[in-house]
This record gives sequence, structure tokens and C-alpha cells, in this order.
Amino acid sequence: MRLIRAKIKNFRCYQDEVVIEFEDLTVFVGRNDSGKSAILDALDIFFNEKVPEADDRCVHGADRDIRITCEFDQLPRELVIDVQHPTSLEQEYLLNGSRNLEILRIYSCPAAGKPKLQGIYSRAQHPTAEAYSDLLSLTNAKLKQRARELGVDLSGADQTVNTDLRRAIWAHAAGGLNLQGTDLELKAEATGKVWEQLKKCLPVFALFKADRSSTDQDDEAQDPMKAAIKEAIRSQEVTLEQIAATVKRQVQEIANRTVAKIREMSPELASQLTPRVSNKSWDSLFSVSLTGDAEIPINKRGSGTRRLILLNFFRAKAEQDAETKGANVIYAIEEPETSQHPHNQRMLIDAFEDIAERPGCQVLLTTHTPVLARRFSQSSLRHVAKANGQPAVLNGRDEATLRTIVDSLGVLPDHNIKVFFGVEGRHDITFLKILSKLLRDGGEDIPDLGLAEDSGHLLFVPLGGSCLDLWVARLREFHRPEFYVLDRDNPPPAQPKYQAIAAQLQARPNCTVWTTGKRELENYIHPDAIRPGVPGYAGTGADFEDVPALVARALHEADGRGAAWAEVEADTEKLGKKVSRAKQRLNSEFAGRMTPDLLRQADRTDEVRGWLRAVGAALRA
Repeated sequence: MRLIRAKIKNFRCYQDEVVIEFEDLTVFVGRNDSGKSAILDALDIFFNEKVPEADDRCVHGADRDIRITCEFDQLPRELVIDVQHPTSLEQEYLLNGSRNLEILRIYSCPAAGKPKLQGIYSRAQHPTAEAYSDLLSLTNAKLKQRARELGVDLSGADQTVNTDLRRAIWAHAAGGLNLQGTDLELKAEATGKVWEQLKKCLPVFALFKADRSSTDQDDEAQDPMKAAIKEAIRSQEVTLEQIAATVKRQVQEIANRTVAKIREMSPELASQLTPRVSNKSWDSLFSVSLTGDAEIPINKRGSGTRRLILLNFFRAKAEQDAETKGANVIYAIEEPETSQHPHNQRMLIDAFEDIAERPGCQVLLTTHTPVLARRFSQSSLRHVAKANGQPAVLNGRDEATLRTIVDSLGVLPDHNIKVFFGVEGRHDITFLKILSKLLRDGGEDIPDLGLAEDSGHLLFVPLGGSCLDLWVARLREFHRPEFYVLDRDNPPPAQPKYQAIAAQLQARPNCTVWTTGKRELENYIHPDAIRPGVPGYAGTGADFEDVPALVARALHEADGRGAAWAEVEADTEKLGKKVSRAKQRLNSEFAGRMTPDLLRQADRTDEVRGWLRAVGAALRA
């Protein structure tokens, strides 16, 4: 299941209900103490079955209940409520009006004492017609009794299975079921089975907080290592049991001899002694610490290094939990930029975006740092700030929200920037950085764009195919050269896909716009750089073939474990993720296999070199 929406009410600063929309990657930006952490803490309470603290209730107003609601799509096709008899959320009328699963948790907060869970509810379009609204709460005997009272024909139903009985009764409602929005309690004794099954399908939620300590003895570090120790011990279980038996036998023999000697001297004392030999669990004998090449523990390393290592231990533990549960995973990370060099911050951004593209993964981040905020697409951004005196979470898709983010964070501070370089997506940035270094190392008069970015002289602007991106509207104010590379997408004689946008940008001063002569940047990667890593790749190097789709298909079919490619193509979301992962490999791994000569063969008009030389001239000016 994937989290698509949350509602929070009466929790900390959120007195009135606030609605938060989620993407695969969602970035909450805002100033300190704006309410970003409260969102992640509320989700942590929801998913990890925690109980709020007494001071988590909003201090404004008289409402004493905290409400946290989460809504999900990508739902399981089947749910087993009755033993060995599958049903579905839809058949049990557990979905809301959008055909999603919406779960509400209510926590009561008494004036004195600790808060406690009051109830868990499915906010569903459920039958409300008399005699048809309470079927999920009835036992098998009471369902049969209800069927008799209503005159339901049960001849086609398995009367030992509650699911069949409910279906038959609901189908009998001649006057309709009168479906209405209902908060159906799931934690009750009668409906507890439903909740126990739903719990198994919920995503694993893992929260890495900004103010946590960072040592290799932290739980996040030790948990995956302890699991590794247990797994290693399990693999040597027979040998270790033999060792333990031998040690016990020898020690027991010595203990018995000792008691015998005592008996010679004091029979009364010996009668009170019984030799017993026990041993501790093998995994308790081992602990793990991380050291570098110079045997320096991470506890003694810099705070940025410690935090980076612990962050990845945290990821390892979350993935392990998700594999155990067989569920999706949500990584929630507060201020990942903390103690990190700007270069590491960019590496983290790339890593988070890669994780978010994996099936079953979502990433939630908080930040108040311009370096991070300006690198994410506007669809990922959520601005947490006050609106009309109340805290609100505003969607970055709204142009007005983008302007407030710019004003709030100052996302384009005027440092040493000499050039703005706009591209359609983050993979294009990787491609251009790799190719520029390749050519530079080959002795060509080409700038290394990665070094230029690290020095602060060049700022990449990921547009996402839109000239209304967060940063573009404000670039004019900085009076720096702007360069843009836009994919053509459409083969001639059709106009390039972004022709109107290109013309609009080109009309601006200090602005140069290039439209690719090929379909997109991936078409400049020579097939010989792709084939070694993609068995069965059918690409020929044609200017307008869909290289990412061809790579995605070849990788899928080489795997041989999934559905037929035609089924993947029919699932827009699944296809999009596979193509996105193919783009990631193309623009990193396969672009890294390019040579100056292969680029010249793939790019016979030297478009790429021309772009890079022009950017280089502006950097030197």
C-alpha cells in the first residue's frame, strides 16, 4: 500500500484539520518550528502504534482528542478475514468514495493522565440500511440468524464462511444498501480480524530524526548488525551446538568431581549442591563497531561522517523490516543536510530520488536549506507555513506556493554563481556531469561540470519540462547567463515538444536554449555502451527510438520472473518506474562507459560538445 494523503487534527500546532498530499518523494520545506517535524511524528505514531505524549495535544481549543488519518492506494487485491477464504476491501465495503483505504486513529487525551488509543476506524462508504450495516461485526451463528430473518437464500453460499454469508445477505438488499460515509470501528472485538489483516499490509514507517545521537552503538546501527550476527550463528548452528555440548559435558564432569570431593569432607554440604551448567545465547557474545582504515571508530569521526553512516544503517534496518513484513517502506528523514558538506548533500539528494523510484518505496524529507529545496521538482515540494494565522501545508504545484518558498527560504542566494544550467530532469544532470568529465579528462577544452557545481560557480536547474519551475521565474534577477537543454521528443517534421517554452526562454536576455536534435539525451549514449550491461537490448542508435523503454523491456525480460511486458505496459505506474530506473542506469552506469570516440559516433554533429563549450566559455568569463 502507498500513502497518498494524511489528515492531522489537534496535534501540536495543528488545531484545525490539515490535509497533506504525498508523492513517492515528498519534501517539506519551511522555517524552524513551522510544523514539519510534527507531521513526521504524527505518522510515526500512526504506523508504529505509539501513543502520543500528554503535551502532544494542541494547547488551543477544548478538543481533547487527537485524530490522525492516513489514506492509501495500491491496495492488496485480496484480504483473508476468515480462515483460508479470501475476500477484498471492496467486497467488504471498506473503501472510501475515492476507492482508497482510509484509516483513522483517535487518541483521547484526558485533562489528567496519559493519552490512550480510543479507536481505529475505516472511513468507508459502508452499508447503512437497517439490518445490513453491522454484518462485519456478526459471528457466523448471528450471520445465519440474520439471513433467516431477512429470508436470504443461502443455497449457493458456504455457510461455514462468514465472507460468503455477508455477500449473500448484502446481495439480498432489494431496497439498496444505502452506502454512506461511515467510520467503521476496526479495533472492536468482532471486527478485530479485519484490522489484524490490514495491519500486515501497511507500509513500514522508519523515522530518522534530526536531533538524534550518532554513534555505532545506536539502535539503528546495532539492529541490522545484530540481525547479521544471528544469521551467521544460525548458519553454524550444528557446529555450535556440538561445541556447546562438548563444553557442557567437560564442565559437568569437573562439577560432579568437585561435589564428590566435597562429599568426602562434608556429606551434609554436598547433599545441598546440585551441579548445573548453562550457557548464554551465542549472539550475546558478539558486538559490532565500525572502524576506518586507520582503525578509528566512527564514534571518534566527524559528526557529518557519523550521521551519514548511521543514516544508512537506518535504511538497512527499514529494508530488513519491510522484507520481513512483505510490505512497502516509507523512509522519513529530518534535515538530511545536517552536518553534511554541500557535495554530500547533493549525493544524498540523488540517493533519495533513486530510492523513491524503487517499487514499494516512498521518501519523506524535511529541510529549511535552500541547497536541498532547489534541487527537487515542484511536485515534490510542500511548504509548511502559516496561512491566515493557522499552520498549513501548501502544495508546490501551486505557483503561489513556489513564490512563498522563494521568499521564505531564499532558494537562490547570490553566491559565486556564474551560470545557471537548466535541464529537464535530474538524470540529465548526471549525464552532462559524466560526459563533461570524460571529455575534460580526454584533454578536450570542456569544463568539468561536477567541479563547477562543487565550487558554486554553476547551478543546475531541474525543470521537469516546465518553464514555470520554482527557480526559473526568479533567475532574471541575478543577471547571470542561463543555458537550457530541452528534449525534442517529436521527430521532424513535427515541432519540438517544448517549442513554445523554448521561444519564451530564448526571448529573455542572457538566455541560450538548445533543443536536442535527437529524441532525448539518452539517444546520445552509444548502443555499444549499453549492450554489455543489458542482454537482449534491441536499440540500434536511431535518433528517435525510445532508448529508456527499450532498456527497461530488455532488463525486464532478462530477469524472467515477472509478468509479460505487455502486462507491464498496461500498468502506467509500473511502466513509469521501470523506465525511470532504466533512465537512472543509462545516465550513470552506461554513460560512464562512453568514450570520446563513441560520443562522436553517436553525436555526429557534436551537439553535446557544443553545449559544454558554450557553458565553459561563460564559466571562464
